[in-house]
Amino acid sequence: MTFAFQGDQKMKKVLVLCTGNSCRSQMMHGYLAHFGESQLEVYSAGSAPHEINRTAVQMMMEDGHDISDHTSNHIDEYAKINFDYFISVCDHALESCPVPPPHGQHIHRAFGDPSKIKGPEDVVLRSFRLVRDEIKSWAENFVKTLDEESPSRQ
Repeated sequence: MTFAFQGDQKMKKVLVLCTGNSCRSQMMHGYLAHFGESQLEVYSAGSAPHEINRTAVQMMMEDGHDISDHTSNHIDEYAKINFDYFISVCDHALESCPVPPPHGQHIHRAFGDPSKIKGPEDVVLRSFRLVRDEIKSWAENFVKTLDEESPSRQ
């Protein structure tokens, strides 16, 4: 395995957790990879993964980010990776996923589940856009915080 470096710092490994690893965690994965491309190695997983949500893919594409090649993975697939950050994006994942090892920092930020919204297409799409934009803002701020903490930036 090769390691990517920014200056003389190893890239931080991040695991985004959500129960199904199909919607919110995939969008967070996409934005963290985008905003943290030179700082983060991003993974996403779930405790009960299932097919990537097509509307999440559509909403990310609408914002210029292609996540259509992402896969839905089970958290056990990454058991041997030492993550720096575990980010849970739904309350169920917080409750059902195993406790992260002590070497990684766990951050919980629950986002609403747009895939649970029923109704006319415009209502569903509006919900997806709202959650997508909340995730985007959070991801961008998270990466900015890492920038501020970096010794090379002080």
